[in-house]
Amino acid sequence: MYALYIANKNYSSWSLRPWSLLRTLGIAFDEKSVPFETGSSYRKFREFSPTGKVPCLADGGTTVWDSLAICEYVAEQHRAAWPADRMARAWARSATAEMHSGFGALRNDCSMSVGVRIRLHTQGEALRRDIARIDELWSEGLARFGGPFLGGASFTTVDAFFVPVAFRARTYGLALGVAAAAYAQRLLALPSTLAWEADALKETWREFGREQEILASGVLLEDLRATTR
Repeated sequence: MYALYIANKNYSSWSLRPWSLLRTLGIAFDEKSVPFETGSSYRKFREFSPTGKVPCLADGGTTVWDSLAICEYVAEQHRAAWPADRMARAWARSATAEMHSGFGALRNDCSMSVGVRIRLHTQGEALRRDIARIDELWSEGLARFGGPFLGGASFTTVDAFFVPVAFRARTYGLALGVAAAAYAQRLLALPSTLAWEADALKETWREFGREQEILASGVLLEDLRATTR
């Protein structure tokens, strides 16, 4: 059985991607939760991850790090991880790679925090471009392949990569077009996503630097998380 090492569910968008794929597709795995530490978690994460980062997948004697590499590794044994149609699969791989390597302003300005609601002080030009591109990309996939997911009728890796974006859109009240907004709501309503969210809200760990970054980005409207210990 796979063992998937992840960090805090409230913060770790990178962990959420392969977790969401495995959980949504019903692929068995052993969840290994290792929370971030104040300062650097590198030394602790190095015990199981060559990069000192999460996520990291262990499969017997094989270790796979990086969220995209993990999903590709899983796809070798589970073909449902990508759309069956060749054209849809090519588009889904391209969109996944774009998410994996791009959208820097969205990551920097809208740090993931599942349990809070923030009204941003401002949206810079780079963030507005990222939001517009997300809207365009989602709308294109849904229109081309018929939905309700980006590559067609089934949830695949490309959708898993955008679940954290759906959380960010809700946390920061990001404006999306009708089709993209409905897609974000579908992702948030998945049983797997609801399970991740429920666990995230129960967490009492706080990463000081991340909390300061989030609070500096805008006005805190609501904090739904359990009380810190």
